[in-house]
Amino acid sequence: MNVDQIAKLKKISQQLRKSVICELSEAGSGHSAGCLGFADVMAVLYFHAMRLDPENPNWEDRDIFVMSNGHYAPLLYATLAERGFFDKKELTNLRKFGSKLQGHPER
Repeated sequence: MNVDQIAKLKKISQQLRKSVICELSEAGSGHSAGCLGFADVMAVLYFHAMRLDPENPNWEDRDIFVMSNGHYAPLLYATLAERGFFDKKELTNLRKFGSKLQGHPER
């Protein structure tokens, strides 16, 4: 990884942190510390290391990320939105009735 790639990933991780704070603020509560601390890892995985295609999420050769910590859901949602899997506007619906973005993610 070169200096430019590292700078880009740092910028992405900062955006992920901002998105998490906005999600939790809109929801009125949530666990921020773990999400904020893990943002760098998610940026590297989803924007550098993993093979994936937001246009073809069921691509047979994609990498699969399994996260067991449900409290990191806001970060997962922020990452998926930033990567283009769904519209970032959806992040304002965290844990709202009828939203796809519930407190703990499901498949």
